[in-house]
Order: sequence, then structure tokens, then C-alpha cells
Amino acid sequence: MESNNDLVPGFDDEQNDVLKFQLQKINNIEKGCVVSVSGYIDTYNSSFFQAQINKVIANGFVNIILECSKLTGVASTGFGILTNLLKVVHFNRGEILLVNVQQNIYETIELLGFTQFFKILPSLEEAVMFLSANSGGADAASIFPKIVTCPSCGKSLKAQKAGRFRCINCNAIINIDDNGAVSVE
Repeated sequence: MESNNDLVPGFDDEQNDVLKFQLQKINNIEKGCVVSVSGYIDTYNSSFFQAQINKVIANGFVNIILECSKLTGVASTGFGILTNLLKVVHFNRGEILLVNVQQNIYETIELLGFTQFFKILPSLEEAVMFLSANSGGADAASIFPKIVTCPSCGKSLKAQKAGRFRCINCNAIINIDDNGAVSVE
């Protein structure tokens, strides 16, 4: 089994007592890497979290699956860093997918309205399938980002990709399919 340093040189040079990482290359996904995170992302270790993920990105991995089954919590600074990292990988034509997210973290993501930014999948297998299906998918990429109108309140919203989102105005849950069609739940 490869060590973290074999995949990303210098990755394990810095350690944190609360936050641990395990890296795994995804062989059938171009520039793909699974980053398993365990612990809690808080104000004190969020810069360490950011530095570690930046090392992964700097080594060419822009299709990142964050495996969160052992992640027990994320403070607001952690969500801010995740959002910034998502912008970086999108700029490099990549994706960050969250898998096996614990219920308390998912509820916070949903409450903050971040489900419109993050693709959250129930398993690693589904995340790999998603990346495989979208690795050459210029069709969906050409539609998004797209301005859509909430069917409930008429608010204009910017959708970065297809998915399930909460309207920031009326809190209605809307679905946007791969063709950009909008429906309300």
C-alpha cells in the first residue's frame, strides 16, 4: 500500500493531533484522489486542513473525493475553506465530492445552503461512478453555471451544476437536472 508521501511528496511532514488523513489514488479517474479525513475541522486546525488539501491539488489531483465517515465535525471556518478549495479545483476543471458524510455535518451543510455547491454522495463507489461519467462530459459543463428561477418565489439563483438545492430566499428545495430544467420538491 502506498504511503501518503509516495502519492504526494511531503504530505506527512506536518502532523496534527486532531485531524488525520489517508490518501489513495483513483486509478481509473484522471487526476483522481480519495482523501479520507478523520477527526474534527475547527478554527485551530483549519489552516492545516487547507494546507494538506492544497498539497494534493498542487500535485495535480483536482478530482478529489473527501471520504468523511470518520469526520466528526466541521466548524464554520472549515466550511469556508472547503468552499475556497472547491473554487480552486473548479478553476482547474476538477471536482470535490463529499462521501459518507455524517448526519450532523450534512444537516449543517444543508442549513448553510451549501448543498448547492457541494456534491454529496452516499458511497465511495457512487463518487467514482460520478467522476467517471463526468470526466468527459462537456454537455453538462456547457450548460452550467446557469441562472435559474426558483419556482416557489421567483428568486434568481446561480447554479454551478445539476443537483438538489435549497432556495436562499424561501428555503424551497429545488431540483436542477443535467439539462438545466428546474422543479420543486
